[in-house]
Amino acid sequence: MLNEKITKLLNEQINKELYSGYLYLDMANYYADQGLNGFENWFYVQAQEEQSHAMLIRQYLLNNGEAVVFTPIDAPDEKYSDFKEPLTKALEHERYVTDLINKIYEAAEGIKDYRTIKFLDWFIQEQGEEEKNAEDNIRKYELFANDSKGLYLLDNEMKARVYVAPSLVMD
Repeated sequence: MLNEKITKLLNEQINKELYSGYLYLDMANYYADQGLNGFENWFYVQAQEEQSHAMLIRQYLLNNGEAVVFTPIDAPDEKYSDFKEPLTKALEHERYVTDLINKIYEAAEGIKDYRTIKFLDWFIQEQGEEEKNAEDNIRKYELFANDSKGLYLLDNEMKARVYVAPSLVMD
């Protein structure tokens, strides 16, 4: 059994991860509408990753005898004015998610819940990768997107991304 506060925070995080999936799928739709199929693919894969993060947390709660409580997921309401804006919004969102994970970690540390801390270590590392990927996307866009050939090549590079399910041993 987990601490009640930790259980509540983890259930809330499931919802946040599922929302992240919605947000990235919405960004994928934006790029699909613009004809940038590589950018669409990149965000579609990102949406899959976020859903898998939610499922990892769900399984962790179940493995620890806790109920999983789903709450409504808000629809994304972003409107984008240019191709770069979803990239910057994605970085902002990843920083927000990092803050959420850090708060769960702090709560687990506060009550010496070492099992949850160990579980969250993977998410801490993952968020570092998520932020770096978002920063790299912005940097590449700024370097290459002002040239149509550069944008074409960047779009093709993003098309090569494939979803890889996370491998995390949980108890």
